[in-house]
Amino acid sequence: MKYNITRRDFLNGMAIATGTGLLTPAELFAQTSTGVQQVVYPPTLTGIRGNHAGSFETMHALAWGGQKPDRHHKLDEHYDMVIVGAGVSGLAAAWFYQKTMGPDAKILLLDNHDDFGGHAKRNEFHHRGRTLLGIGGSINVDTPSDWGEIAKGLLDDLGVDLEAMKANSDEVALLNTTAENLLAFPGQEGKEGHAGHVKIRAKWSQLMLGEGDYKSAVRALPLPAPEQDKLIELFSGDRDYLDDLPQSEKQTYIESVSYAQFLTERVGLAVDTIAIFYPVPKLMFGPAGLRVSVMEAFYLGCPGMQGMDWLSDLTSAILGGLKAGSKSLYFPDGNASLARLLVHKLIPAAAPDTIGFDDIAASRFDYGALDQKTHSVRLRLNSTVVGLREIGEDVVTVDYVRDGKAVSVSGDHCVLACYNGAIPYLCPQLPESQKEALRYGVKVPLVMTNVLIDNGHAYSKLGGGQVTCPNDPYVVVTTAPATTTGGHQPPRGPDDPMVIHMLGVPSVTSTGSETSHDLLKQARHNVYATTFNTYEQQVREQLQGLLGEHGFNHKTDIKAITVNRWPHGYAYEYMSLDDPKWPKGQAPHELGRAQFGRISIANSDSEALAYLDAAIDAGWRAVAEQLAYTQRQG
Repeated sequence: MKYNITRRDFLNGMAIATGTGLLTPAELFAQTSTGVQQVVYPPTLTGIRGNHAGSFETMHALAWGGQKPDRHHKLDEHYDMVIVGAGVSGLAAAWFYQKTMGPDAKILLLDNHDDFGGHAKRNEFHHRGRTLLGIGGSINVDTPSDWGEIAKGLLDDLGVDLEAMKANSDEVALLNTTAENLLAFPGQEGKEGHAGHVKIRAKWSQLMLGEGDYKSAVRALPLPAPEQDKLIELFSGDRDYLDDLPQSEKQTYIESVSYAQFLTERVGLAVDTIAIFYPVPKLMFGPAGLRVSVMEAFYLGCPGMQGMDWLSDLTSAILGGLKAGSKSLYFPDGNASLARLLVHKLIPAAAPDTIGFDDIAASRFDYGALDQKTHSVRLRLNSTVVGLREIGEDVVTVDYVRDGKAVSVSGDHCVLACYNGAIPYLCPQLPESQKEALRYGVKVPLVMTNVLIDNGHAYSKLGGGQVTCPNDPYVVVTTAPATTTGGHQPPRGPDDPMVIHMLGVPSVTSTGSETSHDLLKQARHNVYATTFNTYEQQVREQLQGLLGEHGFNHKTDIKAITVNRWPHGYAYEYMSLDDPKWPKGQAPHELGRAQFGRISIANSDSEALAYLDAAIDAGWRAVAEQLAYTQRQG
């Protein structure tokens, strides 16, 4: 490599370049374990994380080529419940089942990754005597005051103190609508061949809706004067861009026309200009953010509604929400701490010295204790399930591949807490209509990268907070949450090392005719095909462009890079331009999650909501289905 950087699992991270891996399916199934256990601590691994090499090849062989082992060695293991997937839904399902059935209930969780938590991924760094944490996937506890009884009850079970989380945190920069942030554009001459950035600091979320001195801010943007004039008019709210339409057609328009079309055809902005409005839609919907309707964009706080008097109530509500700020709460490693709390509850021996909520972020887990035969709950990592089926009416057999060995276990019940799209391949016996429903949603690909920096001086000179970069690979650059929740100690000042958090949206080439599904599939392939070398180059060039004028030198200041790439990321949420309005109970996620005897489905896909409480609620629903099944069987 060109740069001297610590990547303990660099070879593992570089195992894929096109999504096919280093081994053919035949080699994959034939390989045997060396019997030597490599001592690694998954949260500290750098390079490519998320869907890392070794986590997807077996499933791709099945899904793409119909290849899986001919025979599975049956282990002498039978469980009351087998759960496929150890993300938040799977872990929550395990807790709900144990809580209902008692501590002696035998539960096995299988996960294809080398760490638990699914998208709730923890990135951990150690530098100059400091421990620093980064968010590798699921980010926040989103507005817990709005959660239902089940999800709130889980937080209570885990001892999560929401008031303490509020008190422990400084103002979090990510998508903060009340704070100033930088809007940055590459193009200014930078150092050492890296393009610098023009940066304008303002409360952009509010300015775009006409609050504050938006004229001065717009005049500072590196845009032609005619484009600036149009932006000022748009932000002012002085014009209803749909005033030529009858009132009866206006609502139809905002629900059936893309926001991009509205901006170019009605407002008259150039295609290059409208990029400034898309960081938030892209963070919510990935590349499908290009397909948000006018109405969906308004709900996300994008401008244009101010001049529409018939939407005055909506405008007032959104402005009020922006001024009130986010009600989300943060652990220092995102929702990985919640996953850790669940594992600690289920398998106390994995963190015997941990108290719970007060020290969960600072705790070190013993991964060797996760899968012990003496424990009633076992969590088995690096285990890719390739099939499951009911045997008669009494048992479910689950086949999986681990360390190159094809084995099977059995259980009285099974919860599938994996991706919806994988389930038709695991359960080919499902009705065709259910399999079709499970395949409908396309998960939103995303890339979350954490960069360990030797010190925080350059970033502090930038002014801190969030940097929004509409035309860069990473659309948002910010810092890890500065919170002491869970016993974490964030950087004390600019002399300490820090973690820069970068959120990327995979680029796609659009002709304008693609649906959101098409764009997401294209982006998924691009994520798998992008090498660590490319991600690293993007990180270095973007940070050098942003921070170079403040003394930052990427060659010496960057100490580690962890790229959490999620080709199958957020759950698909329906979009008005591409998805019908189904009758209640007939939407694909509702049809797809139908119970199949002793098999139930629990994931955020099954709720069509990419939120933490949806994942938790799905875990309870699946367990409740199986408890009811047991009662019916007598």
